[in-house]
Amino acid sequence: MPDNPAGRGVARRRLLQGAVAAPAALAVPGLIGAGANGTAAAAPVVPPTPAGFDPDSPRFALAVLPDTQYLFDEDRSDPEPLASTFRYLTEQRGVANVAFMTHLGDVTEHGTQDEIDLADQTFEAIDGVVPFSVLAGNHDIPGGNDQRGDTPYLRAFGPSRFTASPTFGGSSPDGYNSFHVVPAAGREWLVLALDWRVSDAGLAWARGVVDAHPKLPAIVTTHDLAYADDAGAATLSGNGQRLWDGLIRGKDQIVLALGGHYWPPGRTVLTNDAGHDVHVHITNYQDRYYGGAGMIRLYQFDLVRNTIDVETFAPWFLQRDAGERPPLGAEVIELTGDVDRFSLPVDFAERFAGFAPEQLPPSRPPTRVVGRDTVAYWRFDTLGLRGRVEDGLTVADGAVAQDLTRKGNDLVVRRLHSTAPGLLTRSLDHHDGAPAHASLRFDGGQSPNRGAILEAVATAPINSEKFLGGYTIEVFVKLPEPFEGNHAWMGILSWQGRAGDAGKTAGYSPLEPTCSLNLSPERYLQYVLYPHVEDASPTSWSHALPVGRWFHVAVVNDGARTVVWVEGSPIARNPSQPAHGIATLGRPFTLGATGWDLGFGQGFYGFLGDVRISRRALAPAEFMAPFE
Repeated sequence: MPDNPAGRGVARRRLLQGAVAAPAALAVPGLIGAGANGTAAAAPVVPPTPAGFDPDSPRFALAVLPDTQYLFDEDRSDPEPLASTFRYLTEQRGVANVAFMTHLGDVTEHGTQDEIDLADQTFEAIDGVVPFSVLAGNHDIPGGNDQRGDTPYLRAFGPSRFTASPTFGGSSPDGYNSFHVVPAAGREWLVLALDWRVSDAGLAWARGVVDAHPKLPAIVTTHDLAYADDAGAATLSGNGQRLWDGLIRGKDQIVLALGGHYWPPGRTVLTNDAGHDVHVHITNYQDRYYGGAGMIRLYQFDLVRNTIDVETFAPWFLQRDAGERPPLGAEVIELTGDVDRFSLPVDFAERFAGFAPEQLPPSRPPTRVVGRDTVAYWRFDTLGLRGRVEDGLTVADGAVAQDLTRKGNDLVVRRLHSTAPGLLTRSLDHHDGAPAHASLRFDGGQSPNRGAILEAVATAPINSEKFLGGYTIEVFVKLPEPFEGNHAWMGILSWQGRAGDAGKTAGYSPLEPTCSLNLSPERYLQYVLYPHVEDASPTSWSHALPVGRWFHVAVVNDGARTVVWVEGSPIARNPSQPAHGIATLGRPFTLGATGWDLGFGQGFYGFLGDVRISRRALAPAEFMAPFE
């Protein structure tokens, strides 16, 4: 092995291949809407969770069911494809986390009593199982607008059907327009189901509903909204333009508008009066084989990835054995064109900021952070590091970051390799869950090597702590965007002192620090430990950390084994090798570099927020919402 520590990454880099990211699962703060407008039902409550539906998961699905009219057409009716779709939704309620289903109108071909009765019976399969809405299409009720009065459709699919539904919020006085409040992703969503030709009174009612729920993101569903060319480019229809002018464009809460009626399917993005995107989509497959065969579209909302993934398929064919599918049915099991299967990037927090700004936790005092098991706690606001906090303000050599446990583990700032002062600055940037709303920006680099560190004073107890009973090290980390420069291995934190001096012969090199949390040039986290007991160097590897995003990193040792967590998710490559304690040598604990970097090598490049070390293995619930 080379004596030069600059070659330390060569052997360890070979271990990087195959790292797997474990996605975090963070809920969005809940929001409660106002009461109903118009003919009101009981106030919406959080529905039960049949079949495993999780209203707090940040991922959920909205099922969209377009024109089913050819399945309910006089003596040519065949409800089985739709029945199969409903069985699928029932089975997938928990698996796909289906929050709601909305039908886009033209349930039947002629709206006769017989056709409506058959459709009514078919829909009974999801009554009380999957919350849903239905709206009238032009084939369900001939002529007129939502002032038609009593009809077979209204008796089957009007307000009386939904009064027992936990999502039902109310209807317009005529009964042809309704709204639902749907709990999903830890908040509530407003779904408007509007008649295919809404009257002026209906539009006024819809505006009132949105106004009565000022913090709820809204989805408008109707029958006649837009049409598309063969390439899938959508244009508002006459009725769609009326809805846009009279409702959608002036209500920033409306983020998605869905219609059927026309084919082929298509989509477009319009800009509302607030300057924000509104996605307008046509979903209709009645022209496809078997009248669309009960085909559904799933809008899969992912508030972690800030994406809506859309897919379109026919459960009636999907769930049948290949030999039982008709040849034409096999062609429409799943549609994969650009207007049928696609993803929409949506920064939900930014999109909702105008009407429901995200409520971030306030800064928390050290007394809420320091517990009896806390060995050391450092933060970089004025409570932890004296002086003005301002983006870009230089932190001078000799500045002291106080150990807020008052146990004497203060850290002192110094530069490496004659680094210029501007390589360590203060920042107001911080993780949303961090107690302190401030951080330090380290601008370490190479060619020439440079950096800055915070080093524990010589008398600090942390320098000699062995942690034989277990420990948790927590730190907030963010890599800059853009991630500029060609960076070598970087230390985030470390206990100084060589493994060889601690009598350790296993591992990469006796010159390696006894304990360090590092970042590879490929942005993989690496936690290297030389235990106090074993002659070993169990090493954890994470996935590549994205840039421009804060992460809470926790290293947890239960006295025998170490597991690294990123944003409350265990990384894939944690060793099972025993690791009792840390082979500390009484030399300083350091932030911003490792023992390798003090003589040569670059310092850390990125942001560091609060750091806490506990003499106990914390459970995930204790650091998923950090320091509560």
